[in-house]
Amino acid sequence: MDTRSWSVPAVLAIAGSDSSGGAGIQADIKTIAAHGLFAETAITALTAQNTCGVRDAMEATPQMVAEQIDAVFEDIPPAAVKVGMVSSAAIVEAIAERLEHWGAKNVVVDPVMVATSGARLIDDGAAGALVGRLLPLARVITPNIPEAEALLGEPVRSEAEQEAAALALAERLGCAVLVKGGHGVADANDVLVESAVDDEGAPRVTWLRAPRVETGNTHGTGCTLSSAIACGLAEGLALPEAVSRAKDYLTGALSSGLDLGRGSGPVDHMWRHRGR
Repeated sequence: MDTRSWSVPAVLAIAGSDSSGGAGIQADIKTIAAHGLFAETAITALTAQNTCGVRDAMEATPQMVAEQIDAVFEDIPPAAVKVGMVSSAAIVEAIAERLEHWGAKNVVVDPVMVATSGARLIDDGAAGALVGRLLPLARVITPNIPEAEALLGEPVRSEAEQEAAALALAERLGCAVLVKGGHGVADANDVLVESAVDDEGAPRVTWLRAPRVETGNTHGTGCTLSSAIACGLAEGLALPEAVSRAKDYLTGALSSGLDLGRGSGPVDHMWRHRGR
């Protein structure tokens, strides 16, 4: 019997729980496991939801969120951290304070602010705390176009405006910014702006182009992509490579053809392990 020990990078996901399993902390765990890494969690809220909508939600206390983060860092320090939807300013502050305390590296923040329907998901106080406290701690943030518009207060209707939005947010927040184009009609082109400068003294801009996958099963795409990026960073990939690999993973998960539920179903996080 082989008793040799081994280790693997850990990734901490800080997010709410999705009882239907397609988004939130469940999507994060599945994504991290699919990449062969060790998933850790700090749960910010419980939800009762399915593919048709959210029935109820209950927030964790800020103290409980902070205790979960401390428990993780004290014992199995993560190589990367993904932060998803956080609905209160007090929880945002608790997360930011503990990540600062522990000197967390490779923080990926998915600033969940606007639903696909256009409805705003967090109040002004939480949004202000997100921008002022949490986003500046990130190595990269991953807003979609409606969220980039909410962060900037300006419309984003073209690729030129998408790139300009990423540049403006990177300058304002001092972190890399991936503005996702999945809300486009014909494509799913994303633009990454890194605060690191190129040889000419300008921010580095990378376009990641992909055709749009025609499917109604898109529940949890933002959670999945940001967690996959965190996995790449935990493994030591450079940011553009981590984003590119994560985008390929999400494209496969969307293309797999998984069809569950009566509403917007989940993507197939384990598509590679099914040989699809």
